Amino acid sequence: MAIIQYTPQEILRKYWGYEHFRSPQDQIISSLLSGKDTLALLPTGGGKSICYQVPALAMEGVCIVISPLIALMEDQIQQLKKRNIECAVIHSGMTKEQIDITLDNCIYGKIKLLYLSPERIETEIFKIRLAKMTVSLIAVDEAHCISEWGYDFRPAYLKIGTIREIHPKVPLIALTASATERVKKDITTKLNLRQPALHQRSFSRDNISFVVRKAENKEATMTEILKRVNGPAIVYVRSRKGTKSIAAFLGQKGISSTWYHAGMKFDERAQRQEEWITNKKRVMVATNAFGMGIDKSDVRLVIHLGLPESLEAYYQEAGRGGRDGKRSYAVLLYNESDITALETYSKEALPDAEYLRKIYQGLANHFQLAEGAGEAVSYPFDFEEFTSKFSFKKSQAHLALRRLEESGFIHIEDRHHKQATLNLNVDKSRLYQFQIANEDFEPLIQSILRLYGAEVFSEFVTISEPRIAQQINRTIKEVKSQLQHLKELKILRYQPASEIPLLTWITPRWDANRLPLNTADLAKRARIMTEKSEAMIHYTRQNKTCRQMVMLNYFNEKLPQKCGICDRCLEEKKRKDKTRWNSFREQILTIVSQKPRSLDELESEITPPDHHLFIEVIRELLEEGEIRYDEFWLVHPK
Repeated sequence: MAIIQYTPQEILRKYWGYEHFRSPQDQIISSLLSGKDTLALLPTGGGKSICYQVPALAMEGVCIVISPLIALMEDQIQQLKKRNIECAVIHSGMTKEQIDITLDNCIYGKIKLLYLSPERIETEIFKIRLAKMTVSLIAVDEAHCISEWGYDFRPAYLKIGTIREIHPKVPLIALTASATERVKKDITTKLNLRQPALHQRSFSRDNISFVVRKAENKEATMTEILKRVNGPAIVYVRSRKGTKSIAAFLGQKGISSTWYHAGMKFDERAQRQEEWITNKKRVMVATNAFGMGIDKSDVRLVIHLGLPESLEAYYQEAGRGGRDGKRSYAVLLYNESDITALETYSKEALPDAEYLRKIYQGLANHFQLAEGAGEAVSYPFDFEEFTSKFSFKKSQAHLALRRLEESGFIHIEDRHHKQATLNLNVDKSRLYQFQIANEDFEPLIQSILRLYGAEVFSEFVTISEPRIAQQINRTIKEVKSQLQHLKELKILRYQPASEIPLLTWITPRWDANRLPLNTADLAKRARIMTEKSEAMIHYTRQNKTCRQMVMLNYFNEKLPQKCGICDRCLEEKKRKDKTRWNSFREQILTIVSQKPRSLDELESEITPPDHHLFIEVIRELLEEGEIRYDEFWLVHPK
């Protein structure tokens, strides 16, 4: 394996501007550069991507990166291109021509990282081109997806072994943020890792205070918590409809907020995300579609209005708080109806085989797909239209589609924003002749060449129709019309921007009556879901043990001592140190009665030996109404 001239430290400095790696990034990179297979478990925000991106730049050839979400891949590509790193992506939203050119560039061009959705691995076009590539490294992101014991099983991940068969000597790194012991063993076995180096950071988040509250009026409790804890916040809700209604509720209470879910158009999602990241809006109310790949370190509060499906999901979402290492809160608000809803959901998670075949046949009819056709082909998919067309109950159809995904027949990308792309289909000489003969197209062609350079001749480039329109003083509609006309004349290949959910047929379409359903595997998946929901309910209901201890025990890690800052630990401290607790209360009330103080000023005057206990006393006084915050976050007496 040939290594090029730059060291990992030089690459980090040149492309990322950092002087040092975070532990254990440097050990992981050294492991890969020495040719070892590696399993890396780093918590959310732990800097997983650098662990394979840096060695990819240090080695000759292409790093193949398998990632489950198109949006996540495209975000990575965008960030890498900003750093002038040659990279590309292949996913189900691309045409055969786009895939063809991209793979050629990986063989003959300067591409250093190729991002790939797992469903593309088994396609003939990829396997043929892969054999011709110089591959430096294989990186499997979100590796828990390969395990049936994981919380987001993706059967297409089981095909990753195909790459190893073609390039058996190339090191492989599997990365995930959370994995139980069973999942780690599954990853090692199913990826055929050879004596892998294991690098695992503790799952403990010693700056996050985990809190569980039973609340009949969750909205009121949420509002009080948001008023007591300063700084950016995320509120997770279970439904898309709930994002808008909760954000409106907070607005009525004078709390700046916005909302986000996967069903919104790309531009709207991007705008709302930007408003929150730049602190124009304090609270983001969202479904679990929000958060992955979001780089915001100063989130002080993550509230869940209801129960996630699993502790893995909760750990990931709660872990989006406090990435800067400062004190943050993860608050789970629930009532008995939330417990019942999760129990019901897990019990209904296994639709019977007859219903699965009915849904599968419905898909075949919906897309007018002949038996044996459709393998690796993607279609726009409107779930609302589909369920309405065949009178399927939405909740049952949703569960059935998930089971068909887990069985490896289909894959659904909830909502994919496909940017406009363009590639010139003629050489420079032929283009020049066309321009002379067709003056009307001259401004458009010159604009494309100025904005996007020579790359448009060799690959598909992402373009902005509004930017082109602005430069040549024409409407966006006129630009799209001219581009379409040039496509028809075979001068260029053009894919306009679109916003579509995608359904990909992983296998050729079966006769629904002969669909090879493995009912034993489906039953096993249902049992796994039940186990996960039971673990989530246990975490929620238990009121004796340190929250972090319960969480870490689930991930097969022992916390050497109690965290000291979760609701259970603070309640225990309160009982054991009643004298200090009462002393803090008296001092706080006395000081703010003389003059309003900020929280920092109060702590500076009292100098409490236990910061966390002091903060909990403040919380209790606020809850009791003995003190209050004003709009400048100064503490007043009631």
